[in-house]
Amino acid sequence: MTGGFRHINVRDITDNSFEAIGKDWMLVTAGNSDKFNMMTANWGTFGILWHRPVAICFIRPQRYTFELVENNEYFTLCFLEEQYREALNLCGSLSGRNIDKAKATGLTPLETTHGNIYFEECKLVFECHKLYSDKLEAEHFIQKEIIDEVYTKGDFHKFFIGEIVSCLQKTGLQKS
Repeated sequence: MTGGFRHINVRDITDNSFEAIGKDWMLVTAGNSDKFNMMTANWGTFGILWHRPVAICFIRPQRYTFELVENNEYFTLCFLEEQYREALNLCGSLSGRNIDKAKATGLTPLETTHGNIYFEECKLVFECHKLYSDKLEAEHFIQKEIIDEVYTKGDFHKFFIGEIVSCLQKTGLQKS
């Protein structure tokens, strides 16, 4: 891990997760320094499951990041300041199969002690160890109108539950 970040206890974070995920957005990142990708997401949640602090993210199977989350033991959720909105827009609209998103956005990749990728420009990072995943299925929706609203192509998300094993905060920022 490179300087500029400090480990904090995830239970000390008081940020509004509805704002952080739904409004500010996050980068879901997976892979290692040899091969990684990140995608912008605004669907997810934090909480306690199986007596552990967890994060849950949702990824459509056609996304390049999906392959990397599927094939790696860890993923990171990276939160950036508003000044990086253009980078978040790019990471949500272009595929890492076709471009090097880190180079295109100017984001600087760093590695956690477990070898996972996050970015120097982040204000907050959650490093997650995968615990469980499953695909959303049409027959399990109680409110069927969601399928017509969100899954017109039948490309249901897969969700990944990860135990938050490390939380990094940019130094110089006030405690969240």
